[in-house]
Amino acid sequence: MSLRNLTDDFLKQEASLRLGGGAAGVERQKRLNRLTVRERLKELLDDPEDFFELGLWAGYKMYPEYGELPAAGVITGIGKVSKRSCMIIANDATVKAGAFFPQSVKKVLRAQRIAFECRLPVLYLVDSSGVFLPLQAEIFPDEDDFGRIFRNNAIFSAAGIPQIAAIMGNCIAGGGYLPVLCDKLLMTEGSGLYLAGPALVKAAIGQVVDTEELGGAKMHAEVSGTVDFLEPDDISCLHRMRALVDMLPPDPVQSTDELHLPAENSAKIYDLVSSDNTKMYDVHQLIDCIVDSGSFEEYKAHFGKTLVTGYAKIGGKRIGVVANQRCSTKTGKGAVEIGGVLYADSADKASRFIMDCNQIKTPIIFLQDVVGFMVGREAEQAGIIRSGAKLVNAMSNSIVPKITIIVGNSFGAGHYALCGKAYDPHFILAWPNAKYAVMGADQAADTLFSVQEQAAERKGQPLIPEEAQRMHSALKDKYTEQTDIRYGAARGWVDAIIAPDQTRNLLIKLLKHIERSPMNNRTFHTGVIQV
Repeated sequence: MSLRNLTDDFLKQEASLRLGGGAAGVERQKRLNRLTVRERLKELLDDPEDFFELGLWAGYKMYPEYGELPAAGVITGIGKVSKRSCMIIANDATVKAGAFFPQSVKKVLRAQRIAFECRLPVLYLVDSSGVFLPLQAEIFPDEDDFGRIFRNNAIFSAAGIPQIAAIMGNCIAGGGYLPVLCDKLLMTEGSGLYLAGPALVKAAIGQVVDTEELGGAKMHAEVSGTVDFLEPDDISCLHRMRALVDMLPPDPVQSTDELHLPAENSAKIYDLVSSDNTKMYDVHQLIDCIVDSGSFEEYKAHFGKTLVTGYAKIGGKRIGVVANQRCSTKTGKGAVEIGGVLYADSADKASRFIMDCNQIKTPIIFLQDVVGFMVGREAEQAGIIRSGAKLVNAMSNSIVPKITIIVGNSFGAGHYALCGKAYDPHFILAWPNAKYAVMGADQAADTLFSVQEQAAERKGQPLIPEEAQRMHSALKDKYTEQTDIRYGAARGWVDAIIAPDQTRNLLIKLLKHIERSPMNNRTFHTGVIQV
């Protein structure tokens, strides 16, 4: 299968995920005179087609005992509202009545983090039944669980980042703190906001009270004073939200009409890269498909050639590029170096380049197609651990905005060193062909099988050939499933899976968002480095 065909298959799957919980959930919303979450987004956004959705694959195949959980029951993404870029977090009530699963929480927290780093106003469209009780132990108590969302609401407010919430359905239990901690709160007639529903109130204190009296929109507007704007229905509520966004200070990032083009058509990517990541290619050609034509200035072009580094522009915005070279290269001494592998010289080069980008406050784009660091006697004697540690140090202390795109493999410590998820990229994206793991499926299966084979021999019960083949195949199948990028996307390891030919267009958008990141108030330094 070609990369283009693989991409088409992924796009079809994503279209299915956007259908949400199916006909029954849609019918329930209509019966309650409410819009579905996708209808709400269409009404809210200036251009729904321009909405960059985050975490669409969240929860994918993760909770089979509870049925499907499309998009983890919550929609997150960046879109224009009244000409201002906003982060939108919206419950999908067609999926488990908008209940929060563990991955729902993780998805919301990631959206909040991106919004905070990019100083984006946050709009919450609330329609949720609260925590999914069978999994409460995985949602409730930890530092990165449900309560962190409300803590973030308070931190956002203190930082001056606008937050507007609209309750257009249920808002129950601890989830009620989210909208009330926002700057402005809207609520539609027929919606409910309460810490405990009528049944729990009766059980707890013996009080009998109906839903409207307990936490209805009119009560909160007229009696408790919690609601700032009472709206008759979803459409009125969303139009009010648009008007309130229009009252915010102007967007500090202004778009330009200046036209910039890449050296190569983005569609050429499909000819360069294969769907199974086995094809070798010159990453310079890939860079030409992404950056502005004639803008790439390669840094240390003749040294550490398994990594390509350089300065460039995308849509007129200056950036640094760090990209794995997938072709085999030769050192100045004539030694052959394998494409996709980090050597001591390439790690040293990348460290210095990252330091310089921080010195001149230049955002960095990482194009990952890495199988790991070089191993063996020669590599160790060349100081591969020392050079790798230097790169990790520079990466860890970097203060400039970073965007990581996995265009092929992302294995082992190479994933870490080139701005993996743990190193705080502002956005981390992947192509459909991306593989995400400690090592490739073949190597992992061989390693795991060898361990099990040796254990069986120590017990005096060596594996018969048929059993050995079956065990090896099962190990490889399991690991292959886990390296599939959809597995990682389901768990929030990447923000989105994107079509390769849309990489440049998306980067142009994202670079405008990260311009808001307050890096000018921070100082870059690395601490102690092995030299």
